[in-house]
Amino acid sequence: MNSLININTDFSVYKEAFLLENSKHNLISKNDEKYLYEKHIYDSLSFKLFYEKYLQNKNNITLLDIGCGGGFPLLPIAIEFPQISTTGIDSIQKKINSINSIKEKLDIKNLQTICDRVENIKGTKFDVITSRAVADLSKISEYALPLLKSDGFFVAYKSKKSIEEIKSAKKVLQKYKAKVADIIEYSLPLEEVYERNLIIITF
Repeated sequence: MNSLININTDFSVYKEAFLLENSKHNLISKNDEKYLYEKHIYDSLSFKLFYEKYLQNKNNITLLDIGCGGGFPLLPIAIEFPQISTTGIDSIQKKINSINSIKEKLDIKNLQTICDRVENIKGTKFDVITSRAVADLSKISEYALPLLKSDGFFVAYKSKKSIEEIKSAKKVLQKYKAKVADIIEYSLPLEEVYERNLIIITF
């Protein structure tokens, strides 16, 4: 179990920009604002555990975040990994506008956004696809796997109930000749035990 993720970036300016957008558009609940770092930024950056294991020697990585919503994990990943070309897609314009506003304020160069449904993306495939708090694994795999390169990775952020979701996604994974290659366990830096999983899916 990984409880400590080594984060290189100071996220204080990002937090300020996010809270301003949240006051306008309610991207996360007011109750969650006091746990913005622990529950959202830190959780997003569990991506580092995956990156250090699978991507450290790769260059020119492209990443798609499906259902990027309020910008998790998209924005923390883009900030912490300027070498990764990131794209976020969401069908809700106000959420895309908030991400674009934060992008401009922080001058994030390696980030672009698409306001559309993910099933409308054609002709582009990505090295890495992420998804957090969007849909169950079966449904989100149907969206992600057609857009994943043959040597790529789908990284699904899930709770400890992920084993049940993996079972329900079995048919979808078989359909695309994909498999669960790894489950990376970690916990959030909260007083209560808050365990999470990254489900790593490959072909």
